Amino acid sequence: MKHSKVIDLLNSTNTLHEVTAKGWVRTFRNNQFIALNDGSTIHNIQCVVDFENTPDETLKRITTGAAVCVTGTLAESRGAGQKVEIQVTKLEILGDSDAEKFPMQPKKHSLEFLRENAHLRVRTNAFGAIMRVRSTLAFAVHQYFQEKGFFYVNTPIITGSDAEGAGEMFQVTSLPIDGSAPRNEDGSINYKEDFFGKQTNLTVSGQLEAETYAMALGKVYTFGPTFRAENSNTSRHLAEFWMIEPEVAFNDLADNMDLAEDFIKYVIKYTVDKCADDLKFLENRLLEEEKSKPQAERSEMALLEKLSFVLDNNFKRVSYTEAIDILKDSTPNKKKKFQYIINEWGADLQSEHERFLVEKHFKCPVILFDYPAKIKAFYMRLNDNTEPGKETVRAMDILFPGIGEIVGGSQREERYDVLVEKMKALGIDEEELWWYLDTRRFGTAVHSGFGLGFERLVLFVTGMSNIRDVIPFPRTPQNAEF
Repeated sequence: MKHSKVIDLLNSTNTLHEVTAKGWVRTFRNNQFIALNDGSTIHNIQCVVDFENTPDETLKRITTGAAVCVTGTLAESRGAGQKVEIQVTKLEILGDSDAEKFPMQPKKHSLEFLRENAHLRVRTNAFGAIMRVRSTLAFAVHQYFQEKGFFYVNTPIITGSDAEGAGEMFQVTSLPIDGSAPRNEDGSINYKEDFFGKQTNLTVSGQLEAETYAMALGKVYTFGPTFRAENSNTSRHLAEFWMIEPEVAFNDLADNMDLAEDFIKYVIKYTVDKCADDLKFLENRLLEEEKSKPQAERSEMALLEKLSFVLDNNFKRVSYTEAIDILKDSTPNKKKKFQYIINEWGADLQSEHERFLVEKHFKCPVILFDYPAKIKAFYMRLNDNTEPGKETVRAMDILFPGIGEIVGGSQREERYDVLVEKMKALGIDEEELWWYLDTRRFGTAVHSGFGLGFERLVLFVTGMSNIRDVIPFPRTPQNAEF
């Protein structure tokens, strides 16, 4: 049977005709009023049941969580809060829901409780809104790059290289793990006997492979799952997450900054325009949540104001060296209010420092660039004419209010000899990355790219505080439920 989406019915100006809607019961009150939601919008449509002519057995089955099909007349609503309602002439229970056992009751649940019921939490207003926003942002990502002439590249999920050099990777193997794996003479595992003939892992980044495609197609981007075996239980870390990684041939660091700023503003603006009701709900949710916090811990800006803050301001571009001087001379540093005191050039900036620069000092999004080489990855281009011990690379990080770093990128080291020397210094095997070095041997050119953790972006746009609440089924240490 054909049926209409709730969002279309609520926006309809054509009343007094028969419609059919299907969805899940949010509430049923007075044995008469069903609040029906089908996921197409945060708003429910009221369905008015003729309870005097509906069997008691049917009325008893209209419970929170039950799936129903209603047919009736779409009419102007007599009650407050909605323009239209369905005056039901036919009601069918599609799937019962035991009112005593269904976890998602129409009351306030803790976010921790909802994480334990991640398979059902999307039936709440908050998670329905979050996931619609996530979907819209994902579409905007593809639309932006496609409009700009980028080509979408699917990079491998199983890889033999550690792009970040961090070593925190999930190993992929078909060898037995009971100690009977084949061994070399020195007792180490003989990975030549493994499925791929070498040691392999789940990828932490598609960047290195994307670079090779940028050196043929010009402008490419990846958007796929990445994995990190970091034993971290913070509100900002996941073991499985999605990364957006554009790579562009002939772009230098300045071009890279321009691209990243333009991209972020585009996807946020698109989502603000498309998800107005969901974002307004999430803003109100955040305001309610923050009432229980001490004043000092509350956000200085409401959610929509924070999004406008990014859209309406040019991102301030500041060198790492200048930022260190600002932080060293800052009041919270001098009064030891920072958890991590900045004493010298070369320090790795923490979230508290990044937020100070954005929220207190510059009062706009900030792009930091030219970081110390020793705290950045091997593939970043070494700056010329830097003094010994203070070598810097053409790296950039974009810092946002409330969240700190949201984008990390760089101009890539295109010089073969320099790249080989950096790899040797860090103990990175040239033979493992022979194919990566080939792009520097054959037709090398300046090129740049960046990575944006998609969940970090969803976190910022929705105003949520825990990254586990912006991905459908979070994967974290000791947790692979669902």
